[in-house]
Parts: sequence; structure tokens; C-alpha cells
Amino acid sequence: MLTVYLLRHGETTYNADGNRYCGRTDAQLTEKGISQARRVAEALHGHPIDAVYASPLKRSYLTAEIASGNQLPVIRDSRLIELDFGAWEGKTREEFVAEDPDLWKSWSELPDYTQAGGSGDTALDVVHRVDDFFAEIMHKHDGQHVLVVGHNGVNRLYLAWKLGMALKHYRRIVQENSAITVVRFGDTEGFSLLKLNA
Repeated sequence: MLTVYLLRHGETTYNADGNRYCGRTDAQLTEKGISQARRVAEALHGHPIDAVYASPLKRSYLTAEIASGNQLPVIRDSRLIELDFGAWEGKTREEFVAEDPDLWKSWSELPDYTQAGGSGDTALDVVHRVDDFFAEIMHKHDGQHVLVVGHNGVNRLYLAWKLGMALKHYRRIVQENSAITVVRFGDTEGFSLLKLNA
């Protein structure tokens, strides 16, 4: 069994600027984002953490360093990287929907096979690579507690998939910046969501 503290990174400059789609852009944490990560470190103090993993993008990597109290090395894993949002990168939803409403409609109705932004990831691309990551760390860290810091799109798509939801409903799951979500792999249900935005 594996227990995972699953975080979204702290607030970034893109989050603060009208919630622009950041994707693969290596945006910086804001001061608020750094403070959010520090609050996670306080909340997790005294809880067991046996390993720390993060997306290689600096917003997640720095969040992981701070949230773990710099007690363990942060292992970068590219399977945790945010979606490639294609032409939507750097734009607000209002901006890119106005540019191509049909593409947004396709993504909203069938993200499984629709490329985000017309040239980016599909939802199935994401869940398959993230599931590959978790299958590997389940084997490595059986019986342990692991901190994993990813991104809004990746985390929500994966949670929706593991909970048996249609992937088009992933936006119904809200994961706040640097809030603690706790999931467990390998229990009697196979996967359980224990806490969301704690």
C-alpha cells in the first residue's frame, strides 16, 4: 500500500495574471506561492515522508523543496509535467475560446482524444504517463508515504480517471494551489481519495 500527499504547486505569475494557461512554460512562483508552500511544510510537519517527487518545472520543484522542509532530495520526473496546451499556452480561457470555439467544444466534450490547443496533449496521453509513474513508485515505496508535486491539469485528470469519472468532467475536481490532497493506492478499493484540499 502507498499513501501519497498529492500537491499542486503554489501560485505562479500566470495564476496571478488572470489565470493564464501555463502548461510547459516555466513560470515562477509568486511570493504568495512560496508562502503557500511554507504552510504545507507546517501542515506536514511530523507526518512521515519517505520520498519526494516533482515535475521538473521549477514551480513544482520549488514547491516540493519548500513543502518537504528540505529534508529529502526532490526527484524530478518528467511524467508529472503539466499538459502541453498547444496554442492555448499563455492565454486565458476567454481569449482562446474566442479564437477557436470549436476546438474548446471538442476538448470539453472529448478530451480523451482531442489535443489541447490543437497540438498539445490529449487527456489519455496524460493519464497513461501519470499512471506509469504511480505504478513505478508503488513498487518502490510499498508501505510508505510519498510527497508528489504536480500541476492542476495533470492532477485533476488523473484523479478523475482513478475515480472512474468521464475525463470530460475533470474540471469538477478543484485542486487549490499548494493544498494537500491525500490518496492511497493498493487498499481494498485499489485507489482511495482520503482528503481533498486539506
